[in-house]
Amino acid sequence: MDSAVDLLKNKGFDVIIIDSLYNDSLPLNVVKKQLPDPGATVKVNRTVFLNVNPVTLPMVEMPNLDGLSFRFAVDKLTKNHLLLGDTSYKPNFMKGSVLEQQYKGKRIAFGSKIRWGSKIDLILGGGLEAVKIQVPDLTGMTVAEARDLLKDKGILLAAILSIENISDTANAFVFRQNPEVYDYNSTPNFIQPGQTMDIWIQTEQPAVDSLKMLKPDSTHVLKP
Repeated sequence: MDSAVDLLKNKGFDVIIIDSLYNDSLPLNVVKKQLPDPGATVKVNRTVFLNVNPVTLPMVEMPNLDGLSFRFAVDKLTKNHLLLGDTSYKPNFMKGSVLEQQYKGKRIAFGSKIRWGSKIDLILGGGLEAVKIQVPDLTGMTVAEARDLLKDKGILLAAILSIENISDTANAFVFRQNPEVYDYNSTPNFIQPGQTMDIWIQTEQPAVDSLKMLKPDSTHVLKP
């Protein structure tokens, strides 16, 4: 583009450069169109308008790919002028779905500005073996501790319920759960990764001996 400007100025023309949308089929910083057209008869000192490709790649917005299937995630990347980088898998019940999106090895939040044509790495759910694990005992734990334990085992925390109004749910204590660790015959209960558990919480840490004696009469449903 610089050589085109120099050529026109040396022939006595004024030059005005018009910025335009990026065209990925052409190199950066090249003339896409001019006005008047090439070969047209014009007066000396006439202004020539140049429509050029940008000098640098434009910025685009990172889309939200979390939870999408691999095929839809790639399609969304393409529509946002981004490229698929590396793909990797980690054990998760969301088999084939996007668990995390990364740029240059670090998680990138949707809505972030990134260069056109950048490569995005995807971490996908690899599925879980069809195995059952014993229901974990959450009683006496804080909600934060219970949530972390369930996450490590691939179990989803569904409802958090209480018999009192609790403002700081993360530091409240679990005193009851569903499913329970044992059934009525004292036989261990089992659960599969990807299934859900409910918990009941209170502000005071329950005594171990009283855990099975507590039966809530009414409950307040709280968000997990």
